[in-house]
Amino acid sequence: MKSSVFLNGRFIGFHDKGEKLAGEIRDRRRKGEISRQSNVAFYKRTNEVFINTDEGRAVRPLIVVKNGKSLYTEEHAGRVRKNELQWNELAEKGIVEYLDAEEEENAYIAIDEDHLDERRTHLEIDPNSMLGYASAQIPFPEYNMAPRVLMASQHTKQSLGLYAANYNLRTDTRAHLLFYPQAPLVQTEVYSMCDNERRASGENFVVAVLTYQGFNTNDAIVVNRSAIERALARSAFFRTYSAEERRYPGGQCDKFGVPEPFVQNYLGEEAYVQLDEDGVINPETTVDKNSVLVGKTSPPRFLKEISALDADIEKRRESSVTSRSNENGVVDAVMLSKTTGGNKLLKVRVRKTNVPEIGDKFASRFGQKGVISLVVPQHDMPFTKDGVVPDLIINPHAIPGRMTAGHLLEMLGGKAAAETGKIKDGTAFSGDDQEDFEAELAKRGFHPTGEEVLYDAKTGMRLHARVFMGVIYYQRLHHLVSLKMHARSRGPVQMLTHQPTEGRAREGGLRLGEMERDCFIGFGAASLLKERMIDSSDKTIELVCNECGMICMYDRLKNRRRCSFCESNDIHEVEMSYAFKLLLDEMASIGIYPRLNLKNKG
Repeated sequence: MKSSVFLNGRFIGFHDKGEKLAGEIRDRRRKGEISRQSNVAFYKRTNEVFINTDEGRAVRPLIVVKNGKSLYTEEHAGRVRKNELQWNELAEKGIVEYLDAEEEENAYIAIDEDHLDERRTHLEIDPNSMLGYASAQIPFPEYNMAPRVLMASQHTKQSLGLYAANYNLRTDTRAHLLFYPQAPLVQTEVYSMCDNERRASGENFVVAVLTYQGFNTNDAIVVNRSAIERALARSAFFRTYSAEERRYPGGQCDKFGVPEPFVQNYLGEEAYVQLDEDGVINPETTVDKNSVLVGKTSPPRFLKEISALDADIEKRRESSVTSRSNENGVVDAVMLSKTTGGNKLLKVRVRKTNVPEIGDKFASRFGQKGVISLVVPQHDMPFTKDGVVPDLIINPHAIPGRMTAGHLLEMLGGKAAAETGKIKDGTAFSGDDQEDFEAELAKRGFHPTGEEVLYDAKTGMRLHARVFMGVIYYQRLHHLVSLKMHARSRGPVQMLTHQPTEGRAREGGLRLGEMERDCFIGFGAASLLKERMIDSSDKTIELVCNECGMICMYDRLKNRRRCSFCESNDIHEVEMSYAFKLLLDEMASIGIYPRLNLKNKG
């Protein structure tokens, strides 16, 4: 049976022996007769050959294996060490080749030379190279369940640190900056090769695996208040506001400055107290919610014919830039510039210091995320015989269920690193061993397994069980409770549906979803359901005709209710959701006649 051949996903014909074709293409590629960037895969089950030469494919290098032996010999290794053999030469000679995801399906890769046999086709240059940039920075990933490694990679992207050395000169819309970032005590080769300690995004915490009076149930964590006061995991949040003097058709333009009292929508004299004469706020000024940062006036939105009486006064409206309705802080910097169009451009950066508080999110490099549930003074925290008090307490149940043994291993390695003063290696498949950590701890008088005898600070009594305690790298994630906390009593509503606006930034309402509605129905809480869905949302009282069932109108000129459909006077007030009234109107607009059949409540 002939094999179908596809080139870059497009069918190009048949071949008598697909597997032989794929093998020949590989041989020619290794000899340099075909581009090294091309890949081929043969699928036996479907009898198809896929040849890929298109751009944008992720490829990775592997050493070629023939007859159970690596083509990269000790002689090659020696020449590479002496700089006599370059990487491109290895690729040209067919010793190393690049495989994409499709061709990898045909490969049987050995993780190291000990695993080589006749069936193997390729050998890993380094087992660590199978990991991506984020996951290669996680220590001991081979000890953890795969979903946790993926989760840890996501947390790395969310962590606060020194995101850019020139943050002071930048005007990022929003940015977080950790005050005292530290290099981890347990690092991987990729971490040190990329010099990531210069852009560190976490701190080394002393962590105890212990329950604390039920306050760290599940993923909750208990943190030492004194450590927070010593600036543990403290960060700054920057937000940049920008304003531009735009030009409009007709020669009109925006103007920076303190708005005059006669300006439309004038905010009052007190709103502009912090502005200079040029309408700009000064650095290091404390600003509250809705504070004016840049005073600005704009021409009216709609031009009308100017009469002789008001020709001398230019009509203008207030369009100042204010801080957000749910954020406060200190003006960090003010920058004046010009746009490419030549307009004056102003940028105001506001800074807010964020001290860790209840509700802030932390995570280790193993997907062990948690939220602060309690901040405890140091004198109430458990301590060792040497007076060491943990910065953070996590629940023991977090480890076995998630199968993150690497978390415990890093705690052990971090403790050994803190004692010896040497960075430990947590590189995947080739890092330091648990036995080495245990030997170093035993040599310095610690229990080799990292367990400590702790004393209860409140009673002074020794805790019955030994507690596992060590040093581990923790990251503060940008999910800060101060930037998420939101409440509303009354506020703006949408023009179309008359329902409250959505989202914290628009001072929106707190949504009652379908599942919450189901719970209310299950409990039989009908009045509460009505309050949330009608009274607190878009309650309206509409006039409904009892004869034809259509929505009626109120004629203000004649001061009477009138049904424009059947001219009946049998009209009643009906309480309903405005969204429902909107639905009736929309149905009527496409020719559907929705009738409301009215009945007495009794």
